[in-house]
Amino acid sequence: MRVALLTREYPPEVYGGAGVHVEYLSEHLARLVDLEVFCFGRRRESPLVEAAFEPWEAITAGRPRRPHDAALETLSVDLRMAAAVEGAELVHTHTWYANFAGHLARLLYGIPHVATTHSLEPLRPWKAEQLGGGYAVSSFCERTALEAADAVIAVSGAMRDDILACYPAIDPDRVAVIHNGVDTEEFHPDPGTGALPALGIDPERPFVTFVGRITRQKGIDLLLTAAERFDPDTQLVLLPSAPDTPEVGQEMRARAAALAEQRAGVLWLEQVLPRPELVEVLSNSAVAICPSVYEPFGLVNVEAMACATAVVATDVGGIPEIVVDGETGVLIHMDLGPDGQAADPEGFVAELASAVNGLVADPTTAERMGALGRKRAVEEFSWPAVAERTVELYESLTRSR
Repeated sequence: MRVALLTREYPPEVYGGAGVHVEYLSEHLARLVDLEVFCFGRRRESPLVEAAFEPWEAITAGRPRRPHDAALETLSVDLRMAAAVEGAELVHTHTWYANFAGHLARLLYGIPHVATTHSLEPLRPWKAEQLGGGYAVSSFCERTALEAADAVIAVSGAMRDDILACYPAIDPDRVAVIHNGVDTEEFHPDPGTGALPALGIDPERPFVTFVGRITRQKGIDLLLTAAERFDPDTQLVLLPSAPDTPEVGQEMRARAAALAEQRAGVLWLEQVLPRPELVEVLSNSAVAICPSVYEPFGLVNVEAMACATAVVATDVGGIPEIVVDGETGVLIHMDLGPDGQAADPEGFVAELASAVNGLVADPTTAERMGALGRKRAVEEFSWPAVAERTVELYESLTRSR
C-alpha cells in the first residue's frame, strides 16, 4: 500500500509532540507500507521524505508581516502538497497545518483521508493572539478536513470525547483511539551526569524539569509562579522551545529572569537538546513537571516515565490515561475557565508546589513511582504496536472502497 504522510514538522525541524510522533511513527510505518513523507520547510536528507515545501513568499512580500500571514502561508503549502501526492492509495495528515491538504487530496484523487488529531483549534482560543484572523482560517481548515475525513485518529480517549463534542457532525464510528508511543530503548534510565554541568545544572542538588513549547497551553506562567514556593535547594530546569508569538516568548523569558533574581537555580535553556542529553536530564530529575491547561496526550510525560522519573502533571485531556495518580506520579486537578485557562490559578499553584516539594523531600517514593512509570511506558506505549494499529486502520478503509 502506497501511503502519503503529510506533516508540518519532520526532523530536523521538530519543535513539539506532534513532530516527535510523526518522526517515530513514520520510521515504523515504513516497515509495514510503502510510505512517502511530505513536509513543510527545506529538503530533508531522509529517504522517507518525497518532498518538502517552503511557504509561497509572494503572500508576504513587500509589506510588514501580519499575524494572519502564517495561516495563508500554510494554505500555500497545502495546495502544493495536494498536487504532489497523486498516485498514493491513502493520505494520512497530522495537525491542521496539513489536514486541509489531505482533504484536497481526497477530493482530487478519490483516496481515503486519515487525520491524526494532536490538538483541536476550538480548544485553543489563545491562538487568536498568535494568528489574528488566521485563527478563523485554521479553524475552518480543521473543521472541513475532519468532518469529511474517512477516519480520525484521536491520541487519547479524552481527545476522542473532545473531537465529538467540538465536531458533532463526525460519525463516532469514524473516530479511533490510537495512543502516542515512545522509543523505550532511546528513552531509558541514564544515571550519568556528565552533560549536566555544561548546562548549568548542579548534579548534587535536586532539580525539577519542564519540557515544552512556549505557549499558554503548557502552563509555563503557572509553573513559574509555583516555583516561588519550591524548596530553596530545588533547581528548576526549563527546556522551552518555539514560542507561539514573539510577545509570549518575551513575556515568559522575563518571568523566568525575574524568578532567577529571587532564587538560585532557575535555568531557562531555550534550546532543543540532543536526545542523549535530554534523556540524561530527564533521568536525573527528581520530578518531571507538566502543568498544561490543555493536553490531548502529553508525550513528554511518557518520555519522562520511560526514563524512570516521577511525574507531576495536571489532570487535563489525555494525561490521566498516561500518568496513574499515586503510582507513576501525582495529578493536580485543574478547573478551566471560559478563556481556556485555570479558573483558580492560586489554588492550582499551591497544590502544584506542594506536590513537587513532597516528592523532592521523599526520594524513595519518587524512585518507586519512576520504576512503575518505566514499566508502564514499556508495556503500554511502544511504537511498533502504534504502527501496527495504524496500518490495520488503513487496511480497513482501503478494503471498503
